[in-house]
This record gives sequence, C-alpha cells and structure tokens, in this order.
Amino acid sequence: MFNCLKSALVLAGSCLVGAAIAAGPAEKYPGIGRAATPAEVRAWDIDVRPDFKGLPKGQGSVRQGEVLWEAQCASCHGSFGESAEIFTPIVGGTSAQDMRTGRVDSLLPGANQPQRTTLMKVATLSTLWDYINRAMPWNAPKSLTADEVYAVTAYILNLGNIVPAEFTLSDTNIREVQERLPNRKGMTTAHAMWPGRELGGQIRPDVQGSSCVRDCKKDVTVKSFLPDYARNAHGQLAEQSRLVGASRGADTSRPPSEILIQKQVPALAQQAQAAPEKVANNTPTGAAGSNAVMPLLQKNACIACHGMNNRMVGPSFKEIANKYKDHADALNYLSGKIRDGGQGVWGNIPMPPQALSEVESRRLAQWLVKEF
Repeated sequence: MFNCLKSALVLAGSCLVGAAIAAGPAEKYPGIGRAATPAEVRAWDIDVRPDFKGLPKGQGSVRQGEVLWEAQCASCHGSFGESAEIFTPIVGGTSAQDMRTGRVDSLLPGANQPQRTTLMKVATLSTLWDYINRAMPWNAPKSLTADEVYAVTAYILNLGNIVPAEFTLSDTNIREVQERLPNRKGMTTAHAMWPGRELGGQIRPDVQGSSCVRDCKKDVTVKSFLPDYARNAHGQLAEQSRLVGASRGADTSRPPSEILIQKQVPALAQQAQAAPEKVANNTPTGAAGSNAVMPLLQKNACIACHGMNNRMVGPSFKEIANKYKDHADALNYLSGKIRDGGQGVWGNIPMPPQALSEVESRRLAQWLVKEF
C-alpha cells in the first residue's frame, strides 16, 4: 500500500514538473511567441549525424540518380561532376588505393593536386547525403524526396568509382558504402573540439595559450598583424588551379554569357537567312517528321545554333537524340529544356529560353526522341 502511494506521488510530481517545463517559456516571456509544436520540431530537425542517426528510410539507384542529375544538377555541376563555369568539382583526385586505405594521397603535402574536390575531402557519407537533402537543388532546396537524395548520392558515388553502375543505395547498406569512402579516415579529433575535449583523460580547452595579460594600462594599444610565417602558409593562391578538367572562373571583363548569346543568336539567324544553301545542307536526311518540324526550327532560329549532324554553337540534333533516346522521361525533360533553356550539360555557352508553346516544344522533343 505504501509503495503504491509513493509511486502515485512520484508520478504526480513528475507530471507537475513536466507541465512546468512545458509552460516555462510562456511564463518567462508572456505574450512573446509560443512553444514549437512537435510537427514543427520534426520539420526543422532533419539533420543526419555521422553515425547515421536521423537518416530516413529509402533507396535510390545510380540510374535514377543520373536522370535526376541531368535534370536538376548538371547545369551547375556538369554532367560528370566536373563542375560548370563557377562551382568547384565534386569528383576527381581519388584512387582505388585511397578507397583501400581510407586516406586520400593527393591531400598530402607535395601532391600535385591543388584543387580539392568533394570526394577528396568528405570523411562521412552522412555529410554528403545531409547536404544534398537540406540544400539542393540550389534553386529549390528541400524539394527532393528521400529516395531522390539516395539516388543523387548514388550517382555521385558512381562517378567517383566508389559504387558500380547497377548499385542501389539505401538506408540498409549506406554504412557498408561508408567503409569505401576514399577519405573516411581523414577526420581528426586532435584539435580538442567536437566530439569532445577529452584527450588523455583530461579536459582541455578548445584553444591553447600560455600568455596572460595582467595589469593592463589604459594607454596600451592593441594591434593585429599577419606574421611572416603565416603569410604564405598555403602557397601562392593566385597561381593555384585544379587539374581535374579545365580551370573554372567567370571572366568578369566580358559581358555575362546570356548577353553574349543574345547577340550571337540573331546574328547567326541572319547568316542562316542570307545563306539558304547552308540551311538546305542542314536538313535532316532519313529523319521521320522532318517536314513537320522544319518550320518550327527555322522560325525559332534553332538551326542557327544546332546542326543536324554536326556541332555548331550547341550540340547537333543527332547528338541530343542519341543522348536521350533511352531515357524514360526524355520527352518531358527535353520539352522543358527547349522552353526554359539551360547551361552546363553541353558546355558553358547557355541556351536562352525559347518562346514556344508547350505543344510546340513537345513536338520538337518527340521528333528528337522518337523520330529523328
């Protein structure tokens, strides 16, 4: 009887304490804000820890990731993670030996690899997954589903030869893939910061210093400076450039590329009108439905930038058809690209948006995918 009464009193006390904690913020700051609801906390608390706590269930294949990458990522990061005009590369600088040892040799001093790629630096696969989930794509962060994030992550890993082309990444096998990351052993805790300051059984401060300022006078002037030994600690940064593909960087002495293309396209269109024999030579041979789409191609100056079988300003129609003919969603993807334009998939020169109706753009996309 006594034990039951004691338990009841303890339970009642716990409930009162819990109620006080829940009501605490409102009582401490009356009339200001409110406590977040459990749903609001869940929407905010979406990070994934290095031990994969917080990782949602799901899966995505390399193949699915490739389709997503071309549609939403390639314009900034390049079709193969080599980067577009501005962003640094995601893939490159790692080897099969790095995957065996867990340390990237090209990060060592003296290595001939001045630019660090994402797969060279990242030590935990959860970091890559978490960043894509929260921040990508750049123009619509958090718009990818969990399965889509798995697929994009799988495609990046495949580009780095970490997983095969037929691989499907999921919450059940991601820990196994972690053991293949080239720089998985590259993280250190010797700096006495997170995940703890306990080194050698003793708690040490985050920063070390023995100097102590005492009895300061009011007329003391404190100045900061960069010591000589630190000035060139990382070499001459102005001369460093990455070796993975061409160096990236916008030429700020020239007008933006979209202005250049606006000037180029009308000029090329005029050239096409002035030289109709070139247009005739550019007419598709053996492509079904060519007579139906040629007026559209001429009206919108498509043939001023795209040859049927040869590259001009942009890729040839034949290249585009061959690239996307086996893609499951090629019709919708190409139709949207024709109307919205883009940059990065076929090079740095952008394709400006086209003033076509959805019916017209789908007609051109169908011709490319099914009839060309």
